[in-house]
Amino acid sequence: MKTKFILLTLCMFALTLSAQQTTYKHEKNISYIDAAEKDEYRKERCVLDVYYPEGKKGFTTVVWLHGGGLEGGQKDLPNELKNKGVAVVSPNYRLHPKASNPAYIEDAAEAVAWVFKNIEAYGGDPSSIYLAGHSAGGYLTLMVGLDKAYLAKHGVDADKLKGLIPLSGQTNTHYTIRKERGIPMNLPVIDKYAPLNQVRAGLPPILLVTGDRRLEMTARYEENLHLESIIRSFGNKDVTLYEVEGFDHGYMAVPGCLLLIEWVRKHDKK
Repeated sequence: MKTKFILLTLCMFALTLSAQQTTYKHEKNISYIDAAEKDEYRKERCVLDVYYPEGKKGFTTVVWLHGGGLEGGQKDLPNELKNKGVAVVSPNYRLHPKASNPAYIEDAAEAVAWVFKNIEAYGGDPSSIYLAGHSAGGYLTLMVGLDKAYLAKHGVDADKLKGLIPLSGQTNTHYTIRKERGIPMNLPVIDKYAPLNQVRAGLPPILLVTGDRRLEMTARYEENLHLESIIRSFGNKDVTLYEVEGFDHGYMAVPGCLLLIEWVRKHDKK
């Protein structure tokens, strides 16, 4: 399904939400791995930030995974997710070439497991955790949410995620993983590291968002359209695909985050 939206409406929506008077605290560089870890690179990269409304209880949390092709990038807090009544947890994870697949997915899963086990101490509701990210972060969102083995390793059921919101994520095996194997990045591969190959029945609600198919990275919209079809074929009904017309791969993250907030608010009411 292709869906259009009016950007002006979303901007007005965002401004309305931003007007809410709540104080937020931003705690940074919290380790999400075992204190006995000896690997210096893991100790450096496996940290996260927690941005949350002070003095509130039972709030929703969005775990936000940064992009960068699994080769770059840093944990970040998009402006569009600030002051919206939700907590945002932003993890770093190991990167190529210092790390290789599946280290990226394993780190993302461990960060998500940390949130399940610790967010209540900040006032958050552990039954209302959404997983989201842009580009490489979108890919990791799908892998952690679809392949239950990664979270199960930490005693967390992936079905307990309230929803998955990948923004312009690859649904084939990620091109950096192909690069590690000497495969051209524009040659598609679908193996166990492809979200397309991990679809199952009983998935949490999913919002897929891409940029304009004419401006996006190669076949990014088409990959997500394929994933939507496969998800539905397994009987999952709560899946939506938005194509943000006029926005390329990078800039689609801005309206994508606005769509994310709107979608989360609707699902929090269900």
